[in-house]
Amino acid sequence: MNIGFVGTGTITEAMVTGMLGSTLEIGKIVVSPRNGEIAARLAAASDLVRIAADNQAVVDQSDMVFLAIRPQIAEEVVKALRFRPGQSVVSVIAATDRAKLGAWIDQPVEITQAIPLPFVADRGGVTAILPPNPEVAAIFAALGSAVECETREEYDLLAAATALMGSYFGILERTTGWLAQQGMPADKARAFVAPLFLSLAETAVRHGEMPLEALRQEFSTKGGLNEQVFEDFDRNGGTTALTAALDRVLARIKG
Repeated sequence: MNIGFVGTGTITEAMVTGMLGSTLEIGKIVVSPRNGEIAARLAAASDLVRIAADNQAVVDQSDMVFLAIRPQIAEEVVKALRFRPGQSVVSVIAATDRAKLGAWIDQPVEITQAIPLPFVADRGGVTAILPPNPEVAAIFAALGSAVECETREEYDLLAAATALMGSYFGILERTTGWLAQQGMPADKARAFVAPLFLSLAETAVRHGEMPLEALRQEFSTKGGLNEQVFEDFDRNGGTTALTAALDRVLARIKG
């Protein structure tokens, strides 16, 4: 399969990097010249990567086309392209649904939406796609794992969940900052807290059949410190604030 990328930004670089290190059988990867620095870096990484003359050349040379462009310019860029009937199109454009893309393309193509995250570069990412598509799911499974959404509602909810990434690092920041205020060197605090959170995330993945509430209880001795911190968090509005923030994000996603 020949894979093309219209748009050569951070997410394109992450996806191409992951693909090059995966077991995917790829004929060639064609990237647009929009960001010359990233395009050149990807082409230098593998003979499989070619830099196209322009966006239309990407479409012409590809079986599957990834649209990785900013939503502000998406309509202008997509409407200018000529797709082949039946061509596979994967959109990673934020806040742009399949119906809108279909109107812009004006050809009977197969459109899949996806939310790849930077971790796909290391083949450790999880990517939501809509609707289920075996070929697209196989690609993202090779870059970590894929969750195939049956409905737009499911897809939007997972998109909202991705907005927690900054808060995750914010919790690490605040925790290591507190440790530093107590007199611990900041680098030593981070060296402890970051792997601690990693181990907890890995535990949740390994025990996917176990309810998260049960995991929380297992890691919280009755009357112990972990139970105390969660109760303080919940009682002082932490859960309410988190839920309200997710509700606001979901409202923005839905437009």
